[in-house]
Amino acid sequence: MRYVVKLGGATLENPELLHQCAQAIAELAKDSNQVAIVHGGGVQLTRTLKQLGKQSQFVSGLRVTDAETRDTALMVLGGGVNKALVAALDAHGQPAVGLSGGDGLVFRARKKQTAPDLGFVGEIAAADPRWLETIWKMGAVPVISSIALGFDGQYYNINADEMAAACAGACHADALVFLTDVPGVMAADGSVMRWLSIDQIAALTRDEVITGGMLPKLSACREALLNGVKRVRILPAKAAEALPDLCSTRVSHGTEVMVA
Repeated sequence: MRYVVKLGGATLENPELLHQCAQAIAELAKDSNQVAIVHGGGVQLTRTLKQLGKQSQFVSGLRVTDAETRDTALMVLGGGVNKALVAALDAHGQPAVGLSGGDGLVFRARKKQTAPDLGFVGEIAAADPRWLETIWKMGAVPVISSIALGFDGQYYNINADEMAAACAGACHADALVFLTDVPGVMAADGSVMRWLSIDQIAALTRDEVITGGMLPKLSACREALLNGVKRVRILPAKAAEALPDLCSTRVSHGTEVMVA
């Protein structure tokens, strides 16, 4: 089977969680599954920007990205964060190849049109999974940072959830899993919603039950399902050991997002 796994920066920041996630992904890959990882690095990027004396700003969960922030994102996401994840997989005996969305033109971006303007924030305009196919044939796991090259020659910061959905759709993944630092999608009463239909998302957003970073995540879930991905699940990283059994057994953690 083919899986796309999205890892957030908060998970990568925690050595114990990173170890658990890398071990689960390695087990999944060694069981003859093809696995691609898409990662963010918002926590690390915010910290680095602060060290540079630059304040981070967000609009509806998306980072406002001027040229300096974009260049820092290239360094942090495509550099340190990406290579740390490659090393974590290698520690579990799983070869991995780190790349950005711009490498090999796997992903092409266009500027995201928003009000207010977010700067060098993009959205995926095209995807070519041939490099991923080549890496899989070599028995390795592609590890993709959420940066993509635009048709205008500029690099764009891409929301990692959106890139994961685009990756899953482009390579016809059987499952897309978001490993996160939250238990799942929270209902108004604070409980975890075990199942969520994409038809419910608009109402939950309007009622402000869903806010902040969960907004682009659920938008990405919706896009993946509408583009043919069979299963989409938001899974807490602390339950990563369930990942190898996700499509074969009943998993009680996190939120399953469904078409209906």
